[in-house]
Amino acid sequence: MSSYLSRCHSCRVEKGCFMVYDRTNFMGNQYFMRRGEYADYMSMMGMSDCIRSCRMIPMHRGSYRMKIYERENFDGQMHELMDDCDNIMSRYSMSNCMSCNTMDGHWLMYEQPCYRGRMMYMRPGEYRNFMNMGMNNMKFMSMRRIMDSYY
Repeated sequence: MSSYLSRCHSCRVEKGCFMVYDRTNFMGNQYFMRRGEYADYMSMMGMSDCIRSCRMIPMHRGSYRMKIYERENFDGQMHELMDDCDNIMSRYSMSNCMSCNTMDGHWLMYEQPCYRGRMMYMRPGEYRNFMNMGMNNMKFMSMRRIMDSYY
């Protein structure tokens, strides 16, 4: 895959949503792509190299639920989200989120408030330690649901 994508500098998503990664095995920096044209995605997303892996995000039509934890291994303060949160510090007085349990739906977590900075895709499952996913020293400050309107 990388031999072709290292020469590709633009793309068009015709249907669906995707996460692209700058490392193999769905690791490293992640970028969300939905329907639209990306004339120069490499510079737009700050990618210095090329796409090394890609994952389609399935459409979800049910409820959304995620428990976020202040520390790794589901430790510290815990809050349950059912909608978008643009700033966990102002909403919950949490200084960061370092583990989570995504129970329903697909989510994007961002390292800065207001859905800015590096992001990570969370599908249903337990995430005890974000470093195991190639996100060293990342603390997440905002979370957004991937809604069917993105498709």
